[in-house]
Amino acid sequence: MGVKPKIRIGMIGYQFMGKAHSHAYRDLPFYFDNPLEPELTVIAGRNEEAVKEAQQKMGWLSYETDWHRVLARDDVDVIDIVTPNHAHAEIAIAAAEAGKHIITEKPLALTVEESERMLEAVQKNNVKHMICHNYRFVPAVQMAKQLIEQGRIGRIFHFRANYLQDFIIDPNFPLVWRLKKEVSGSGALGDIGAHSIDLARFLVGELKEVTAMMETFVKERPIGEMTGGLSAKGDTSEMGEVTVDDAVAILARFENGTFGTFEATRFAGGNRNKNKFEINGEKGSIRWDMENMNNLEVYLADDETGVQGFRLINCTEEVHPYAGAYWPAGHIIGYEHTFIHLMDEFLRGIHENRQTAPNFEDGVKNQRILAAVEQSAQEKRWVSL
Repeated sequence: MGVKPKIRIGMIGYQFMGKAHSHAYRDLPFYFDNPLEPELTVIAGRNEEAVKEAQQKMGWLSYETDWHRVLARDDVDVIDIVTPNHAHAEIAIAAAEAGKHIITEKPLALTVEESERMLEAVQKNNVKHMICHNYRFVPAVQMAKQLIEQGRIGRIFHFRANYLQDFIIDPNFPLVWRLKKEVSGSGALGDIGAHSIDLARFLVGELKEVTAMMETFVKERPIGEMTGGLSAKGDTSEMGEVTVDDAVAILARFENGTFGTFEATRFAGGNRNKNKFEINGEKGSIRWDMENMNNLEVYLADDETGVQGFRLINCTEEVHPYAGAYWPAGHIIGYEHTFIHLMDEFLRGIHENRQTAPNFEDGVKNQRILAAVEQSAQEKRWVSL
């Protein structure tokens, strides 16, 4: 097969998403014949003890405690940003100016203005860029996209999305960065609602206008910090103000006339990560739930009378997107594989000198919708995009 050229990765950040991205780079060559071989060159974080531990555990060759030094290195081709949201813009703009390709976690930035500056920087410096909306890369979601593009469900009337979690429902859950507007930008809206908005744009089309309501149920929490994944620790002796939304509900009109409804909350007890959507069209319907991510439910109106209804498609056949790279039919894959698919697409784009999606343009459009939702909730009116 010959020796493949290496693509040298520098990652800024190392916790939840750092683990997911590191695993994707390491497993990518095992499943996919990508023309580039990712090298985990350097990982960076402010806490030297923690980042050194992450470097050793996740297989990186070196570590830095200052992200500026990563950008200055000649042995880094790609900057992968998995920091809290407030750091995305500064790092991405500097990386673009240093001539590095960039992939970043979502949402793209804290504000529309920041996101637009990021897009301008990558375009001006002619580097490839991607935003990590990984749910696009679930085989069942890709299958849904194919069915819609084939016209199998006809004109779309409804897009209905719920993203439900419950990890902060305990009022003693600490006040971590995800609950501070100056660090995260928003709460449930930007953390999980942004995913639903991206899936809506990917599957149905652009939004035209929105109206929304938002609520913060717990106004104060003990000061604390994330400890990995969605876990945290805090000190109940000191309290701080929650400055983001706990839940958001959105009505939307799409440019193509589709009627959209969205709900995102981190207060839906019993729902650990229920990211789901249903799409209703003139000739059928599609629905999907991340907690059963390998399955796609499809209803087709032209089925014979008496046997109509939703059928369950287990998207693990070789004919299904990405599934042929893995196991025999019925042997399911998981959350971590969505990142492998995304990284495969990103690195192929770099090798072929083409811009992949979702990218910073998608991130800007998503950011504008997030801002319109917040404006609508504050002003209690419809807001046009």
